[in-house]
Amino acid sequence: MSIADPVTILSIILCIFVAILYYGRKRNIYHNFPPGPTPFPIIGNIHLMDMKKPYETLHQLSEKYGPVYSVQLGEEKMVILTGYETVKDALVNHADEFSGRPKVQLFDELFGRHGIIFANNESWKVMRRFTLSTLRDFGMGKETIENRIGEESDCLVERINSYKGKPFENTKIITAAVANIIVSIILNHRFDYEDPTLLKLMNIINENTKLAGSPMAQLYNAFPSVMSWFTGVQKTAAKYRDELHKFIEETFTAQKKQLDVNDQRNLIDRFLVKQQEEKPNPELFFTNKNLIGLVNDLFGAGMETTSTTLRWGLLLMMKYPEMQRKVQNEIDKVIGTSAPQAAHRKEMPYTDAVIHEIQRYGNIIPTNVPHATTQDVTFRGYFIPKGTQVIPLLTSVLQDKNHFKKPKEFYPEHFLDASGNFVKSEAFIPFSAGKRSCAGETLAKMELFMFFVKLLQNFTFQAPPGATLDLTPAVSFTCTPMSYMMCAVPRT
Repeated sequence: MSIADPVTILSIILCIFVAILYYGRKRNIYHNFPPGPTPFPIIGNIHLMDMKKPYETLHQLSEKYGPVYSVQLGEEKMVILTGYETVKDALVNHADEFSGRPKVQLFDELFGRHGIIFANNESWKVMRRFTLSTLRDFGMGKETIENRIGEESDCLVERINSYKGKPFENTKIITAAVANIIVSIILNHRFDYEDPTLLKLMNIINENTKLAGSPMAQLYNAFPSVMSWFTGVQKTAAKYRDELHKFIEETFTAQKKQLDVNDQRNLIDRFLVKQQEEKPNPELFFTNKNLIGLVNDLFGAGMETTSTTLRWGLLLMMKYPEMQRKVQNEIDKVIGTSAPQAAHRKEMPYTDAVIHEIQRYGNIIPTNVPHATTQDVTFRGYFIPKGTQVIPLLTSVLQDKNHFKKPKEFYPEHFLDASGNFVKSEAFIPFSAGKRSCAGETLAKMELFMFFVKLLQNFTFQAPPGATLDLTPAVSFTCTPMSYMMCAVPRT
């Protein structure tokens, strides 16, 4: 039969039509699903993404498709929410419907479905209640933790003084100082900044964070079965996970041998006591796997985001020395040479505005941690089925033009009125919002204020001679400044 045979031509056309129809239906299974760019077969919309800064692509796409739209990466459709009003509506007004966590391949392999950040259902609720109450019991928001932060900031100042004004890279010491605060709650312990155990923990968490935001990780999440053959992502993730889990397991195994119900020294002790109390219950939540997951989550969140924010803060103070001087003048006026206290914040509107702007501009968790719908939901006129991955894009909130006059610039006046008084912005939600907001928000705010003020009280930060200060973020899951050298000149 000739290829020119009308029957053959008709058959080919029919097959193409059926394939297009099938693909179109597969692409748009649900009526009134949020709109978005047309996906290609197999790859979806991955060709549109800036793999180093996917949050920027997602923000830009909202200008065309609106504040609620969809993209497809590989075979998975996800819904993107942009702008303060939309994100708040979902996370606060529809909190239950948007409180799930999706299955993301690399996150599952790095962090599992245990603990608090990536857990779901009743286990997540139990772990979150336990975490919040335990953090409060061990000092979050109280004078006890304020004293620890004050003591640790003294240690950090002493270490920085040892450089005698010469250039140094600050990542390790700032991360170590911040890490010691959450370590004191989890382990009732403090590490020296050069302690091999602490250095190993920091390295694992830093590498995990970089890995989770890398272009290869995004490809792996989109095509896990294929990419596992071509990249080392899976093996690298397993290596870091196993090392961290081994340390955590060895730690709580040792503590279990010394456990005293009447003298609970730290979060692990508190968890182990709950574990003993729960044993008769057939629905166990205080399991070893949940303990490993929870400590893993708290180490990562407690070290990474606050230290990254402080590093942005010092870089920005070097970039804008006139702002640094204004902060120091306010410190001199309100505190002088006394020890900074959390209560001073109310008397220091400019410093408070600068810290808020560091968090806003730094945009530390640009894509947010992904959410998932827990049930079918109609949201802002669109139907989103149960189990859909949802990205409440924090970049779009912290850079919302309707709430911030100069969203792309570092501009502390976003948080000041004409008289220089501090003013809140409802769109300032760097810790996210709703039921999945950061459990350690209160602790992080206290740390940021006390460390930042202590450092600028004691030093003027400058770039080394001839150095160029680059505000381009590094490639990572968090929006981290690239490594930089700085000089800390003691204030006389």
